[in-house]
Amino acid sequence: MSDLSAASVTLSASTPQQIMLAGAWTAGGITGLGKDLDGITPVAGAIVDGSGIQSLDSAGAWILHAFLKRIGAGSDVLPVREMSPHFARLLKEVATLEDAKPVSRERPMPMLEAFGRFVAAGFDQAYALFSFVGECAVALAGSIRHPSRIRWRPILFNIRSAGFDALPIVGLLSFLLGIVVAFQGADQLKQYGANIFVADLIGLSMLREFAPLITAIIIAGRSGSAYAAQIGSMSVSEEISAMRTLGIAPLELLVLPKIIALVIALPLLTVFADVMGVLGGMLMAGSQLDVGFVQFFDRFVSAVSVTSYLIGICKAPVFAVIIAIVGCFQGFRTSGGADSVGRQTTRSVVQSIFLVISADALFSVAFSLLDM
Repeated sequence: MSDLSAASVTLSASTPQQIMLAGAWTAGGITGLGKDLDGITPVAGAIVDGSGIQSLDSAGAWILHAFLKRIGAGSDVLPVREMSPHFARLLKEVATLEDAKPVSRERPMPMLEAFGRFVAAGFDQAYALFSFVGECAVALAGSIRHPSRIRWRPILFNIRSAGFDALPIVGLLSFLLGIVVAFQGADQLKQYGANIFVADLIGLSMLREFAPLITAIIIAGRSGSAYAAQIGSMSVSEEISAMRTLGIAPLELLVLPKIIALVIALPLLTVFADVMGVLGGMLMAGSQLDVGFVQFFDRFVSAVSVTSYLIGICKAPVFAVIIAIVGCFQGFRTSGGADSVGRQTTRSVVQSIFLVISADALFSVAFSLLDM
């Protein structure tokens, strides 16, 4: 590299005029070449001699191409004679890239069109979900007509995984929620001397609303996502297609056991959440409001009716069906690779929680109209 000289360009006085190129036309060699290039005016019919070029890189090729285009006096780019074939190919490649048309960017989608596409996609997914619900109902009816087709071992396995294994997290969060509700109500109840009414607050809020709702949300994030991930992975690996080829109905093997198991497990988890939530509220009432356990329990029995307790329990099977169906539905919609499994799993959790809260709101409106 030390034997290379800086790039140079000279104009001879011969006729026709010759432009002599020499030296290293590289990023380091073209430093200070601008004045020499600017001093040469466009010359019609000039001959460019490149035999003296010692080396050429992309930076020098861009400078040389721009120079040849400028001195062409309005005609095409002047050719370079006596240039090394390797240098000629690089110069040709630079000319090709410059002449290429820039990639046109897609126009941004108008807001109204984007909203319309979003709504249309929502309707399509809602239609597919209702179709899936209908298929599950038909499969369940077939299993009821032929009880031998019910797969009890997967049902028991799902009861253990979605029910028994979820007891610690459900119990802990319900216990903490009962503490929080009692603690937040303690200050207000002290101001009016209504300490004993903490039993009403804890009992009605936990048994009617918080226990079934927090349990359903936990199961949606824990078991609903597992359903979507399991079925989604089987779809990606084409195990679902293999099952259909063997004559095994995927709904009977994968979906119905999960729905039945969750319908059994979620009400039991809700009862456990009721107990833990009331226990947490009772402990906080004893420490913050000086309400003893006996006083709390006596007021609790008189304030909370059996109807309020059953209202919370009756919500659980509906929430269970929503969580299981949405999780399995999103699993069956998985296609492509592993990224699709993660995407559908996230959608199953979001949609399950949204539908559970929406169903709870509808229950509240219905019970209010029925004066329950």
